[in-house]
Amino acid sequence: MPALPRLTCTLLALLALLHPISAHGAHDQQPLGDDVDWATRHMIEEHHISSFDPGAFFSLHDYDSSGAWSPDEVRRTYGLDDESAKDVSEEKREEVTREVYRLFDADKNGLIEREEFVGSREVLPDFGLGPGHHGDDEYEYEIHHFEKFHDENTREEDLTHPEDIAHFRKHDLEADEEVRQERLDRMPIVEQNIPQKFRRDP
Repeated sequence: MPALPRLTCTLLALLALLHPISAHGAHDQQPLGDDVDWATRHMIEEHHISSFDPGAFFSLHDYDSSGAWSPDEVRRTYGLDDESAKDVSEEKREEVTREVYRLFDADKNGLIEREEFVGSREVLPDFGLGPGHHGDDEYEYEIHHFEKFHDENTREEDLTHPEDIAHFRKHDLEADEEVRQERLDRMPIVEQNIPQKFRRDP
């Protein structure tokens, strides 16, 4: 039997660890109390996973499957690469990374290894930046809007919320840009558009 790719093995391990998963599309999620720590809130709101252990959390957010978190992975986990965080100052971004590293990078080597995270008694701080959006546009739309307000019986004409309109408008703009680029790619080279210094003398 051929060896499974590393990423496949990681995903299979995660599925085994995270077996009590709330069903996607559920509309009966109870509001979370103020005493819920940030990692738990993140897992419930962003991944619909209500039961997990530190090892599972770490693996899910070890985006390159290297066995260690880099500063970029910490920022991504906190949603700082997401469009919703565009107004977060650079100072705040640095604070997030600095504090998480202070808590978990025990050997101060610039990486947070799995063993350091799992063996720590610390919890990931809540910096007041929200649950940490780090999926792509489709995932974020589905999990934060479609699943809350629509279901599998929703018709296209029912998608009238501002979030629906903005989401599908973005799709339309992306499709229009693809068509425009395809037209440009098919165009022959127009000599008049080439600056004189790049033209060959006849």
